[in-house]
Amino acid sequence: MNVHERAEITERFAEVHPPLGAVAALAEANRCLYCFDAPCAAACPTHIDVPRFIKKISQQNLRGSALTILDANILGASCARVCPVEVLCEGACVFHRYNKEPIQIGLLQRHAMDAFFADGPVLPKKATTQRGEKVACIGAGPASLACAAELRLRGYAVKIFERRELPGGLNTHGVAEYKLRAAESLREIEMIRGLGVEFAFGAHIAGEATLAELEKEYEIIFIGVGLGEMRKLGIAGEQHGGVLNALEFIEGYKTGGKVKVGRRVVVVGAGNTGIDAARAAKRLGAEEVQILYRRGLQQMAAFEFEYEDAQREGVRFHWHTQPVAIHATESGEGVAAVECRLVKENASASGDMEFVPNLAFRIPCEMVITAIGQSPLLDLLQSIRGVVLENGRVLVDRATGRTANAKYFAGGDCVNGGREVVDAVADGKRAAVGIAGMLEGAHV
Repeated sequence: MNVHERAEITERFAEVHPPLGAVAALAEANRCLYCFDAPCAAACPTHIDVPRFIKKISQQNLRGSALTILDANILGASCARVCPVEVLCEGACVFHRYNKEPIQIGLLQRHAMDAFFADGPVLPKKATTQRGEKVACIGAGPASLACAAELRLRGYAVKIFERRELPGGLNTHGVAEYKLRAAESLREIEMIRGLGVEFAFGAHIAGEATLAELEKEYEIIFIGVGLGEMRKLGIAGEQHGGVLNALEFIEGYKTGGKVKVGRRVVVVGAGNTGIDAARAAKRLGAEEVQILYRRGLQQMAAFEFEYEDAQREGVRFHWHTQPVAIHATESGEGVAAVECRLVKENASASGDMEFVPNLAFRIPCEMVITAIGQSPLLDLLQSIRGVVLENGRVLVDRATGRTANAKYFAGGDCVNGGREVVDAVADGKRAAVGIAGMLEGAHV
């Protein structure tokens, strides 16, 4: 991506939640009641001490506030931007009981973390001892990053193996630009690298042979690979050039320099990723963006606030609508329309969908973006001896992240099926504590 393209992206993708100024942050921090039972902290998967970090902001101790956040969540800066705070910490704020606006916890967290990075992101904590055991992490997404950072602070040598050329997983490649820029994801990773975590990029860990090599060199292996390719629609015309999946689309404009969209865009799927893609398409110049979902509003996977934001931006939703074919232009090189059928749940206990007779229509468009979920990385996961899968997910002891094979721990989307960044961070840290406990117990 050249300088002009980067500048265009920055201009078009203004942040949906701009940062608080110093005066506004101080005023907001002083609204907090600093509750002793802190339901906000309990609602955070990483259990950040929210009253404590906000109190430090009110005392104008921004570094102390940031260190409080980082003690619980090493990716506190990213999470301040991408967490669905409306349903987590802010959703639990006691002010809701009094019909008042909740404390803007996410923006206060960002305020502290931005100040930390502006000052030079050096963590005061370093490993006090250097242990001999080595741990490998497969995948450089949030779960592995959190696991690696915690293990390094405990003195273990850690190396992260990543198939891409950039670390960060979806934070870098798959989160909409207006929520989190790639540069902001990468600066956190540089801080983690500063702890002594090693990285190997372009590393394709696949099959028993490469896993066996890792097993020889490392005492423990953490699986933090997330999910794999996005699912196909399985309909005629999906192979046309104007059809791509939501993650390809977001990565394309975020790190790949591909910024062109059609005048009319259709997105299939009403999850958070689909809505991110739809809102991005609007920012990239699409005049009409429509989302198709085969069920109703109440069954929508996206958060309600994401849906409302998309509506405000002009995205249209078609409920109980299923695409059945994608039609090409006369030249065969592009997309001309999506053929759709209206559907309803059948009367059987299965709740499957069936077509409504005689209700078919076409939506003209130049681009189709699919967003119907990701498949698990079964080729890799099934090749790990002794690791048990259930519905494509790695089964672990939820208290420790340990799999059925004592040499392997796991966390993040490959375990939970695809949740929030903060859940992956919590999984990674929890697994690191479990790994350290097992390794240290082996020496007792």
